[in-house]
Amino acid sequence: MFNITRKEIDWAGTKLVLESGKVARQADGAVMVSHGETTVLATAVAAKSAKPGQDFFPLTVHYQEKTFAAGKIPGGFFKREGRPSEKETLVSRLIDRPIRPLFPKGFLNETQVLATVLSVDLQNDADIVALVGASAALTISGIPFMGPIGAARVGYVDGQLVLNPTSEQREKSKLDLVVAGTQEGVLMVESEAQELPEDLMLEAVMFGWRGFQPVIETIIDFAEQCAKEPWELAKPAYDYDALKKQVKDLVGADFKAAYATTVKQERVAKLNDARAKAIEALLPKDGENSPITEQLIGSLCKEAEADIVRGGILDTGLRIDGRDTKTVRPILAEVGVLPRVHGSALFTRGETQALAVATLGTGDDEQLIDSLEGSYKESFMLHYNFPPYSVGEAGRMSSPGRREIGHGKLAWRAIHPLLPEKEKFPYTIRLVSEITESNGSSSMATVCGSSLALMDAGVPLAKPVAGIAMGLIKEDDKFAVLTDILGDEDHLGDMDFKVAGTDAGITALQMDIKITSITEEIMKIALAQANQGRLHILGEMAKALTSSRENLSANAPQIVTINIPKDKIREVIGSGGSVIREIVEKTGTKIDIEDDGTIKVAAVGADAIQKAVDWIKGIVAEPEIGAVYEGTVVKVVEFGAFVNIMPKTDGLVHISELANRRVKTVDEVVKEGDKVKVKCIGVDDRGKIKLSIKALLAEEEGQKEAV
Repeated sequence: MFNITRKEIDWAGTKLVLESGKVARQADGAVMVSHGETTVLATAVAAKSAKPGQDFFPLTVHYQEKTFAAGKIPGGFFKREGRPSEKETLVSRLIDRPIRPLFPKGFLNETQVLATVLSVDLQNDADIVALVGASAALTISGIPFMGPIGAARVGYVDGQLVLNPTSEQREKSKLDLVVAGTQEGVLMVESEAQELPEDLMLEAVMFGWRGFQPVIETIIDFAEQCAKEPWELAKPAYDYDALKKQVKDLVGADFKAAYATTVKQERVAKLNDARAKAIEALLPKDGENSPITEQLIGSLCKEAEADIVRGGILDTGLRIDGRDTKTVRPILAEVGVLPRVHGSALFTRGETQALAVATLGTGDDEQLIDSLEGSYKESFMLHYNFPPYSVGEAGRMSSPGRREIGHGKLAWRAIHPLLPEKEKFPYTIRLVSEITESNGSSSMATVCGSSLALMDAGVPLAKPVAGIAMGLIKEDDKFAVLTDILGDEDHLGDMDFKVAGTDAGITALQMDIKITSITEEIMKIALAQANQGRLHILGEMAKALTSSRENLSANAPQIVTINIPKDKIREVIGSGGSVIREIVEKTGTKIDIEDDGTIKVAAVGADAIQKAVDWIKGIVAEPEIGAVYEGTVVKVVEFGAFVNIMPKTDGLVHISELANRRVKTVDEVVKEGDKVKVKCIGVDDRGKIKLSIKALLAEEEGQKEAV
């Protein structure tokens, strides 16, 4: 029934298995990939032809985690997997980025890659397995694909680079880096680091690239046994080169003039006019039967623009806005721009601007995340928003897309290593970056603005963090690395290389390549230029704020942490939560109680916090022999009076301890409701508390005689 092909290698000490021919046989390509006991089914399917008039490549990549893979049932009301989690969205992007550049230029057929996690061993992360599976599925599918690619994770543990670290090693690692590429070079990097130097980051990238070469060789061997016949690319029904020359001759000068305009809005208007001129001249008239479409002309216009911009930079060293390759656009950093928030900053770099706002909360505000590895709470969130007005457009408003989630996570990685430890700063932190203008690298503006907003809020950030985006123009042996790229340089260039960090080292690095690969030499130059740019930006940020404010914002909640014995937690909570609810309602505070007896009390006012803390301490306090208490008489009996000296704690003043004389009846001295001062004189074998008024009277008389 099955024609199974199987390949197995030892990869970094763990078995890697590729298998095809048994599952999902109707897909163009399907591979079951296992690394240890983590298993992913990767499939690739493409339409047999492109839709008429289509001028873009419709590739979709979906990574999906099934909870049964970890022996779990989905949490929440609906007991089935629903909308993609943040991790699923990020891994989908992680797979998409290195495979997209490897489809040939003329291939516009709708293509879908699915990577489904079927089993996880909680040691080997499924994202790398999914990347390898997607590469293998495309390679054997027959779909035009200039792969295969390989991928690996790199850690830095105890001063050593580690290939594909286990979950235990990742907890101790100062680096979490994912790299993907071909046999020729690197295509994609995604990482978070703890202020590591540029040379070490480059070494880690190349270490990972060398580490996945055996995987690429295995996929090639695998494909030689089971790959389908490669598809033939449909030849265009027109002379591509001749049509491109027509476009260039017709509007090349217009494009050149447009790109000589440094103001973005004016440049965009001139470019639109030039494109409209080309369409008007070259689009077939009504009734003409021709393969030339408006979309095709628009695509050729983009190529003509790219040739002009790229050639100008390589020939003159000058860019669209007149800068050289190493200059950063003018920067203005401001803090405290919003009056009622906890911390805010407005970071402007050229025509890119981010409004970053920091909000501090308590443990109640932490985000509960249900993952395959288990449920946990996240106390640091960073959300990135990109409204249409930021690029001067009217567009559809919807929930955050892949781009917004990806840019937010990159900024999160950049800031996260510098945050204070939870034990020292027990706040939940949420950052929101509203992109109010965009012309290149709004994610790095988010890093800069977020760092300033945190410092403005009084969060003890170890150091300021800045980010910068690098670009690349490469034609044959000539290349130029660009510092602080514009939006057009990103679209028309060959690389988007984002580096964030402090003056001491890198905290986040992300690289995407639009050509087949780049060399170690180019990455080294890019990292060196990025270092210079980052230090310049940090200097500009320091003009607004050099370090975190000494005190938290007056609008932020104050948090006080106390510890109580574990056996007293039940008393503080009360039956059905009655006691803790009463404390919260009457003091206006938020109270978090942890299993180890740690209690965090939060409120905007210090008085409310102190009231709640005193209340809790009163509940858990143990009477001390010799201590004096002010209490209330709660019950009078023949042999004495019961006095409440702390919440839920009463003691007995025996009739003989009421006064310095013989007392016939208790109510001669005290009555229910009286406020009295008593001294604790002992605790009997049954835990009953003995109190005395007489002992205090004797002490007072002794003091008078001494005077």
